[in-house]
Amino acid sequence: MIEFFFDCSSPWTYLAFHNIQPLAKEFGVDIVWRPILVGGIFNTVNPSVYAQREKPVPAKAAYMLKDLGDWARSAGLKIKMPPSVFPVNSVKAMRGCIWLGQDMVPFARSVFEIYWGENQDISQDAVLTEACRRVGIDPQAFFDGIAQQGIKDQLRINTEEVVKRGGFGSPTIFVDVTDMYFGNDRLPLIREALAKRRTA
Repeated sequence: MIEFFFDCSSPWTYLAFHNIQPLAKEFGVDIVWRPILVGGIFNTVNPSVYAQREKPVPAKAAYMLKDLGDWARSAGLKIKMPPSVFPVNSVKAMRGCIWLGQDMVPFARSVFEIYWGENQDISQDAVLTEACRRVGIDPQAFFDGIAQQGIKDQLRINTEEVVKRGGFGSPTIFVDVTDMYFGNDRLPLIREALAKRRTA
């Protein structure tokens, strides 16, 4: 089993979201999608992210853009960085993923594409309405659903859980509950872990 804790506000998560699906299919492994709020993680255990944003290292920032472009090209994805609104408030989008349950993947992909590919602000209801329409979700049902207290609570619970399990950002990926990996660039290691389990 693969657990994929994610927030659509991260470009590296978009890459991992895209890349892990064929990997899981190759090994016949199910993915359990676990929406979170990465800002909640940063506030709790990783505030250094904010310090880096306030005082970026120019050479590192320039390389990050190149690195992201290289990874996006490798994955066949269009990622514009930085978008006009960054960081973005993704709480409604991630509540939407919770509300959709196991049917969240097309919607999450739509949100990733709209934000990272088209540079639209996914905190806005009109943009989320478009994300819903693209994948056949009734927008009114969507907004009614994400207003439910149980949906709000589950997003918080997921975020608290990944922190308790050692996570510090998005994406955080677990193989068989305890084997943790962070980031898109760890997928080759996840492949090795899955191959070992298949052999065993």
